[in-house]
Amino acid sequence: MTLVPHFVAGRKTPGDSGRTQDVFNPVEGEVSAQVPLATAEEVAQAVTAAEEAFPAWSGLNAQRRARILLKWVDLITENMDELATLLSNEHGKTFPDAKGDIQRGVEVVEFAAGAPHLLKGEFSSGAGTGIDVHSLRQPLGVVAGITPFNFPAMIPLWKAGIALAAGNTFVLKPSERDPSVPVRLAELAVEAGMPAGALNVVHGDKTAVDALIEDPRVRAIGFVGSSPIAQSIYSAAAAQNKRAQCFGGAKNHMVIMPDADLEQAADALIGAAFGSAGERCMAISVAVPVGEATADRLRALLEERIATLTLGPSLEPSSDFGPVVSAQAKERIESYIAAGEKEGAELVVDGRGATVDGHPNGFWVGATLFDHVTTDMSIYREEIFGPVLCIARAADYEEALRLPSEHEYGNGVAIFTRDGDTARDFTTRVEVGMVGVNVPIPVPIAYYTFGGWKASGFGDLNQHGTDGLKFYTKTKTVTTRWPSGTKEGASFVMPAGS
Repeated sequence: MTLVPHFVAGRKTPGDSGRTQDVFNPVEGEVSAQVPLATAEEVAQAVTAAEEAFPAWSGLNAQRRARILLKWVDLITENMDELATLLSNEHGKTFPDAKGDIQRGVEVVEFAAGAPHLLKGEFSSGAGTGIDVHSLRQPLGVVAGITPFNFPAMIPLWKAGIALAAGNTFVLKPSERDPSVPVRLAELAVEAGMPAGALNVVHGDKTAVDALIEDPRVRAIGFVGSSPIAQSIYSAAAAQNKRAQCFGGAKNHMVIMPDADLEQAADALIGAAFGSAGERCMAISVAVPVGEATADRLRALLEERIATLTLGPSLEPSSDFGPVVSAQAKERIESYIAAGEKEGAELVVDGRGATVDGHPNGFWVGATLFDHVTTDMSIYREEIFGPVLCIARAADYEEALRLPSEHEYGNGVAIFTRDGDTARDFTTRVEVGMVGVNVPIPVPIAYYTFGGWKASGFGDLNQHGTDGLKFYTKTKTVTTRWPSGTKEGASFVMPAGS
């Protein structure tokens, strides 16, 4: 059985905990590898490796670090097909979608290579008589990322790329469900010229997470996962006086106005709801058509499109989407479908019992569509994280605006309309962190920040963009005065600014 190793101090290591977890190929429903689950001591060894690498890595000027990051980008691009195949085989998303996962991560590393400019401090000459003031942005030291299964390349690259550009060293605890890509990325980082120990990967469960939180040498924690765990890690990190940037669940809505191009809106919904089998934190899971005529027409268009979707193997070019990541995920999603039916929603298309020829044991869940979903139903309130789309009809614009604004989650939302005034009002008033106008999955580009509101995000700084660099640096302000030769004697008054 293949073992996916840890990667510590520039070397692969199998670990010695004696505890492992199976890694599945979700298309076949079979174990493809095992991953070791680190002990607290093994996590400490990874932190030590990062701590020892910090002086050399932070001692490089930002431009030299940037060159290594750009070489890393080149190597990731050269090995894109290999990485995407690894990703597809462990996650289940299609090969083109896997390449997109990697590319969106690469774009943030490319942004981070601008650190020589982005890390510049401020300077004020003559802030007082003979006094200058300037600020420095300095790395924190060793920082850690705890990342989810659904983007095994993108989110590790988002976190590590920014942190490393700022001069920190990094310990990554990726999902144990699809661990191979993070290890390969760390190998390529060393090949690019990053010192051994600058980027480390340790696999594990709660034991490893707790060890990262409790180790005083780890100065910041970045997390993406479910909201309860995000809040728990945020609180635990704060209690340890660590910075924390923790992102949780989502229930992303898409409002469809009567004036929208409904064909375009239906196409957008199909891709946003069922791409990657719905296992995206930015997937659209609630469609909110305004008015009965809009809802009826939209539903008909969605039914037509769902009937043509191809559920199939991840590496098969004809597949629109592949399996979900695990048997447990399949069971959970199907339990939500049963609950929605029991609670009174109209099950228009049922994805349970989906099969794919030649792959009888795969973790298949077909595209599922509910209509007449109400806000008291579990399929509306809770994150399903699967290929399930709910239609929640709104009588008018104000009701449509309230639905995402009043939901527990505030990650992403979209509106489809031809009316600029409506779009402007919506983007201003909706209580959600990321908004799309005729864009179904409003994931910001690398030089803007990514993050949700309410139960979708804990912490005051978001991922990538300039927020990422602020999160991974500390500011030092220096006030300078050079003696003029004139003795002034002691002063007992708080000095003024001028």
